[in-house]
Amino acid sequence: MTRVVIRGGTVVGADGDSPVRADVRIEDDRIVEVGRIVDGLAGADAVIDADGRLVVPGFIDAHAHAEGAVFDEAVQLALLRQGITTVIGGQDGISYAPGDGAHASTYFAAINGPHPTYRGSRVADLLASYDGRIPLGVAYLVPAGTVRQQVMGTAQRAADADERERMVALVREGIADGAAGLSTGLDYVPGIFADAEEIAALCAPLSAAGLPYVTHMRGGYEDNAQAGVEEVARIAQLAGVAVHISHFHTRADEAWRLMDWLTSRGVSATFDAYPYTRGCSLLGMTLLPPELNALTPDDAVRRIGMAGERERLRREWFPLVALYPSLGEQWPDLITIGHTASPDFAWAHGLTLADIAERRGTDAVDAALDLLVASRLEVNAIMAVRDQRPVSDLGKLIAHPAHLGGSDGIFVGAHPHPRARGAFASYLATYVRQHGFLDWSQAVRHLSTGPAERFRLGDRGRIRPGSIADVALIDPQAVTDRATYDDPGRVADGVEDVLVAGRPVLSGGRLTGAHPGGGVRATPAGARGRPPAPSENPPSRKGDT
Repeated sequence: MTRVVIRGGTVVGADGDSPVRADVRIEDDRIVEVGRIVDGLAGADAVIDADGRLVVPGFIDAHAHAEGAVFDEAVQLALLRQGITTVIGGQDGISYAPGDGAHASTYFAAINGPHPTYRGSRVADLLASYDGRIPLGVAYLVPAGTVRQQVMGTAQRAADADERERMVALVREGIADGAAGLSTGLDYVPGIFADAEEIAALCAPLSAAGLPYVTHMRGGYEDNAQAGVEEVARIAQLAGVAVHISHFHTRADEAWRLMDWLTSRGVSATFDAYPYTRGCSLLGMTLLPPELNALTPDDAVRRIGMAGERERLRREWFPLVALYPSLGEQWPDLITIGHTASPDFAWAHGLTLADIAERRGTDAVDAALDLLVASRLEVNAIMAVRDQRPVSDLGKLIAHPAHLGGSDGIFVGAHPHPRARGAFASYLATYVRQHGFLDWSQAVRHLSTGPAERFRLGDRGRIRPGSIADVALIDPQAVTDRATYDDPGRVADGVEDVLVAGRPVLSGGRLTGAHPGGGVRATPAGARGRPPAPSENPPSRKGDT
């Protein structure tokens, strides 16, 4: 048995109670006592001095793209230095399981990157790949686009009855394996080709399990959020499921109105929103039509390389890009390259498409298409918007009771979006300490307790006896995000000690080398018992939780 005592910190709950000075005693992977501890000190294996620091349940990143990168110690450090102890992958409808992971490793190479060991075939195998090999937890959503690709490839049509049945079976298998919901990415291939009825059919296994439908909505966000939310409501009502809207970026007043609209229609809805105005995604998704994104990289490169096709894109497609509400005609100045797989364009990291075009003596259309061809479409980009929303507007959005913390963090690239290394520290530094949109108790609900409950992640998200001992110690005055758009690789300050499943994984701001983390299996509604914390000894039976 491992015994740890955290002494003299201020324990923060999520239910409106005032933070209270208390000790926390941990045995193995569970919190066993919160209060003034005297008798338990002599037998402790470690005593951590938390004087002047907040003791909070480890944060849960409700929208992360770390399921391939989490084996990298630099990524582990970046997450733990923000107090994040669990990430939820499988986002936007594309990830490794079910199947052999090849589709995600190719199409989402610039977002998720490859998984170092997973080669198939089901969610249980993917979750097991983390057990005892990492210092934090990875939960997972069944990605509907990957499911569709397994059954239909990139077919640009509605599924027939047999195909729906086969897709539902894969979703049901993933939920049985411990997945925490179903995700869609309706601007990505092949999710863009699925209609609401098809998606609602795939949600059937979620209803009985009490798990949410999670969606990157169709048609963008910002000023176009109404259309996406209406489809969300239709799917929720058809399937009888709760919903969670990914990276819900629109004006705060509009977001509040739309959340009220969902509630008025009987839809239980939450959302995540990171504290930045710029987005990040695949450059091809932003600048190419869906039929080209549906091709293999080789076929897409061949098409784009044809003079006639390139002229067609210039004449027919790029004028539509200039009509995007968030970009407009200034799109070459608003798109910055975060990652390109082409060595010939390594110099382009951190530059806008306008910068690249000027250096090459071309226009922005040729600069973008040449970059995509040279990289075989493996390019991600940071997208600014014409109207930078102020802290006051983002703060009102983040303060919505249905908001859950999500970074949308992407770790692929030489010049990534700073949200991967700064989002959770920014919540605390900017929106709690500096501007007071949330108090510390509310922050714990938004960043830990709420995600644990929404995604049914077991006994996480609270500092109380019986909870899994995922714990972060936060210096409330020092916690600060240091990653910026110009220097996005800097890790956060103010979180120097973190425990996962009762074991110190970050001490003095450095990794300890302990690997108590692993796959986090959801507990479906009505399931008996509770899933164990990840251990050093992964289950030997396929599908075990």
